[in-house]
Amino acid sequence: MKADLNLDPGLNSPTGGAEISPHVRTEAYRKATWRLIPFLVFLFVLAWIDRVNVGFAKLQMLQDLQFSEAVYGFGAGIFFIGYFLFELPSNLLLEKIGARKTLARITILWGLASMAMIFVKTPMQFYVLRFVLGVFEAGFFPGVVLYLTYWFPSARRAKINGLFMTSFAIAGVVGGPIAGLIMDVMSNVEGLANWQWLFLVEGIPSVLAGIAVLLYLPEKPAVARWLAPLEREAIETELRADNATPGRHATLREAIGNPRLWICTATYFCIVSGNATIAFWTPSIIRELGVKSNLWIGMLAAIPFIAGTIAMIANGAHSDKTGERRMHCAYAAVIAAIGISLTGALLAQPTLALIALTVGAMGILSAFPVFWSLPAAFLSGTAAAGGIAIINSVGNLAGFAAPYAIGWLKTTTGLLSSGLYFVGVLEFGAAVLIVLFIRDKRLGA
Repeated sequence: MKADLNLDPGLNSPTGGAEISPHVRTEAYRKATWRLIPFLVFLFVLAWIDRVNVGFAKLQMLQDLQFSEAVYGFGAGIFFIGYFLFELPSNLLLEKIGARKTLARITILWGLASMAMIFVKTPMQFYVLRFVLGVFEAGFFPGVVLYLTYWFPSARRAKINGLFMTSFAIAGVVGGPIAGLIMDVMSNVEGLANWQWLFLVEGIPSVLAGIAVLLYLPEKPAVARWLAPLEREAIETELRADNATPGRHATLREAIGNPRLWICTATYFCIVSGNATIAFWTPSIIRELGVKSNLWIGMLAAIPFIAGTIAMIANGAHSDKTGERRMHCAYAAVIAAIGISLTGALLAQPTLALIALTVGAMGILSAFPVFWSLPAAFLSGTAAAGGIAIINSVGNLAGFAAPYAIGWLKTTTGLLSSGLYFVGVLEFGAAVLIVLFIRDKRLGA
């Protein structure tokens, strides 16, 4: 009889099997949000800046090294090939060895790779280091998305993903002016070009942040000392119930055999094409509008990301409030398509083009947090780790395809607008895929 009594999990829990009050649950998630999200946002801001600062370096780097627009487009995009090849192994490794070790390793190595860009002299060196940067950063974003599933159930995840993914926008807001300032004031200091200083100065904080991960980041609620026992129990109880929801795939083999995984992957590819465009080409687009000062280019480049931050948070919060996911993502993709296409059409009218680019950024960025609620409806366990990595790694190949296509089309046609129209079509394609092929009652459909 004693053995049977010990089988009741309630007897070993802080509540003794009693129901946890809503206040305790609310307080638990409030603590988890404030403890984790700002730090994770900070890490991703560093990752994003080190990933896309090549867009600002381009303003002087191409002239110094005699690189063509096509060379730049290929080098900017090849990052995602390394990212693609190593992301799934990285995410599966995270599940085995834990988030702290994985995220610390990733952060330190990408910082070192970014700093090494100061040694680039030839196109091949440029390609190799961008590829290596992708290898080292592989697994960070899907790793964080997976890590958040250890803390927040699916009903709370769109808003939480939205808060985390404000890092895209925050990086654009702070990264642009900082990069422009470095480019303006650090030219030929100690014999280094301004773009070399850009890579060096922005790589060092990532190395230091990687060390901080080991000291600050808890693995799961069960070991979070800053949560009271009842608060830990509240989170773990909800997560157990959430992961036991019928209809979810728990193994990677099951996930790979599910057509919805590949529809989500194709959808994400289309969405990411716009994100890569605003990340790598916004400085060039703004210069195309007639702005010459690097600092002013950086300041103006922040505008689309400020608007995108607001749209991202609002869309994620409204999606959680209504419980609807599909159309929140589809509408955002349509807005992205319209904004990016109009940017191409209005390049001769600077003010209108910047407004259109801002609209496009709002659509692109607000699609991300809601999108990641789609695969969460049918993936859990190892399937979530592998499935999220597959979607992100294959989808992020758009980060290679879009910059290269834009660079190639501009080199071929002489028109930046042709590449923007191409990306606009891809964004519209994301909306079509969602509306036609992604249907599930758990997504509000």
